[in-house]
Amino acid sequence: MDQVPYTNKWYHFTAIVIAGMGFFTDAYDLFCILLVTKLLGRIYYFEGNPNRPGSLPPNVSSAVNGVALCGTLAGQLFFGWLGDKLGRKKVYGLTLVLMFICSIASGLSFTTNPKAVMTTLCFFRFWLGFGIGGDYPLSATIMSEYANKRTRGAFIGAVFAMQGFGILFAGIISIVVSAAFKHHYPAPAYAVDMVGSTVTEADYVWRIILMFGCLPTALTWYWRMQMPETARFTALVAQNAQLTAANMQKVMKVNFDEQLDMEEEEERLRKVTTKESYGLFSKEFMKRHGWHLVGTSTTWFLLDIAFYSQNLFQKDIFSAIGWIPPAKTMSAIEEIYKIARAQTLIALCATIPGYWFTVALIDVIGRFTIQLIGFFLMTIFMFALAIPYDHWTRRRTASAS
Repeated sequence: MDQVPYTNKWYHFTAIVIAGMGFFTDAYDLFCILLVTKLLGRIYYFEGNPNRPGSLPPNVSSAVNGVALCGTLAGQLFFGWLGDKLGRKKVYGLTLVLMFICSIASGLSFTTNPKAVMTTLCFFRFWLGFGIGGDYPLSATIMSEYANKRTRGAFIGAVFAMQGFGILFAGIISIVVSAAFKHHYPAPAYAVDMVGSTVTEADYVWRIILMFGCLPTALTWYWRMQMPETARFTALVAQNAQLTAANMQKVMKVNFDEQLDMEEEEERLRKVTTKESYGLFSKEFMKRHGWHLVGTSTTWFLLDIAFYSQNLFQKDIFSAIGWIPPAKTMSAIEEIYKIARAQTLIALCATIPGYWFTVALIDVIGRFTIQLIGFFLMTIFMFALAIPYDHWTRRRTASAS
């Protein structure tokens, strides 16, 4: 399977798109929340402070932003295990159904009590993250099992690159929804009218943005159910040579029925899997793949610290450095519009080009080199943000006063 020719280009393209839509949906659902947290603060935690609109308390803000990631961790462990038991296709479909339900439920916290709204929102965001946790590794696994050695890097990179489009889509949807509401329900700035700056209809804005995540989830589920189980799973786990041949025929456009003795092939599969069978925590696994696992998981862990913290809290950086106006000079809906616009600009000009730079070069300069380049550039830009941060915030405070 590692040597199969790249003949059916259309099938591989659709496999990239379908597996990539999983990452697209994951990114939308995880990062759309950062676009609406300031609106949640204005609606449910109004304080009457003339200098600053209401905002989520630190503990509530941390819970709303981070609870989905807690669910993601649990979902990765559970669905990753289940995917090896039941197959990628079944479990992938299950995660998408869970994500669809929780995307809709996240916007249905209808009550006027702030504590009840945040509790309900966090509950469904956790289970949304649980589904994302299963979808995330399964999307990558599906693509890696479809690809051969020569194209695997670019194919998996393309799947991950769809995450950039998910972030972009979240920004675009937020811009469209907030612009529509701002046009139909104009409101004064907070400094002009503290209560009137947050119109009653603003409560629908964040709900629509969160619930919109069900649309790409439903499309992904439909397309994924049209694809067969991966040949590697049916061969090495299910040990079903006939089904493996049928699945590979769809990928390679080659008829195996006349070339293979199915009973002989299934016996060969049993021998191979028996000989190569060892557990995740076995000495044999650690001997063969231990350093690979430690190195990959450690670098991914360090990357995610920077990636998720920067994406989830960059809206606060926008305000601190003056990239968006002071909150009191805007209405509630106008603020979400400008945050979404800044987020969309970053995704369009930086996140997406970075992903596709990797897709284009990963099989040319290699995984190790391109990872070093990525970490080096992240380090440089993190320092570029952190070192002058105090200067920009002091300047912001002085101009505001």
